[in-house]
Amino acid sequence: MSFFARVSYALPAIAFATVASAHVTLESGEAKAGSYYKAVLKIPHGCESSATIKVRAAIPEGVIGVKPMPKAGWQLETTRGSYAKSYPIAHGAPVSEGVKEIVWTGKLLDENYDEFVFSAQLASELKPGPLYFPVTQVCEKGEIAWKEIPAAGQDSHALKAPAPPLVILAQAASADAGKTFKAGTISVEAAWSRATPGGAQVAGGYMKITNNGKDADRLTGGNFPIASKFEVHEMKMDGATMTMRPVTSLEIKPGETVEFKPGGYHVMFMGLKQGLKEGDTVKGTLTFEKAGKLDVEYRVGPIGGGSAPGGAGGHKHH
Repeated sequence: MSFFARVSYALPAIAFATVASAHVTLESGEAKAGSYYKAVLKIPHGCESSATIKVRAAIPEGVIGVKPMPKAGWQLETTRGSYAKSYPIAHGAPVSEGVKEIVWTGKLLDENYDEFVFSAQLASELKPGPLYFPVTQVCEKGEIAWKEIPAAGQDSHALKAPAPPLVILAQAASADAGKTFKAGTISVEAAWSRATPGGAQVAGGYMKITNNGKDADRLTGGNFPIASKFEVHEMKMDGATMTMRPVTSLEIKPGETVEFKPGGYHVMFMGLKQGLKEGDTVKGTLTFEKAGKLDVEYRVGPIGGGSAPGGAGGHKHH
């Protein structure tokens, strides 16, 4: 059954009430990992013919940067909490906490229908398959907890109060994911960046750098023609604070591969003269102490795509 369709059979009694002919569902039933997502929760009926007075939506792990949409006539509350891990956001600054629950309080008559909306980013780490958004619908007479999750191989139609599912789709592999650039004993592969939103002045670059030689080499800088400034940065935890600092010389030891990724080493393109567009391939250079200049190409993925989603975030420079 399509997740867009309503379920048209009657459900057994759930604690206090006989549920009417439709479940709480998400309007858009699938999205790619690493993308932005607009969640529209559809509330088709009340409880035992009584009005809905509260909609409580739980946010699953890996759904970050949540921003609920206010509704006229309804009070809006959010509860924040810690994530199980840090997730990269914006140009690489990870976040470790955010909105974990949204509550709308108002009144929706049983004979009416309404939608409750929030935007979010889906972490690139989310695995393909269903992701469930538990919803509690509080009514003037009791409540319905739409929280049941089907076991492996179980038909969700058999559940009394299924949680609304969102099917996470795998990210498309980059056409240049296996492309390697070489200079001397240094090789660089899988160089990528993200598309930038309008007016953005900063972007990040990520890759894997391998030293295939017997002697250490050092990354000392680089160039990105459409940016006024290029820097190598390192992000790491300093106590409870995530910090970011420029690195003027990064050693690549013999036989070592250093991965540049959100939340760790990365290059920064600052003072962008134009935006980065999804699907583009943008040229740049890296400069090594021994290998010299190495031309590379960065594959540009979607704003929330690649190996890390975009969005708003912050960092502290030391």
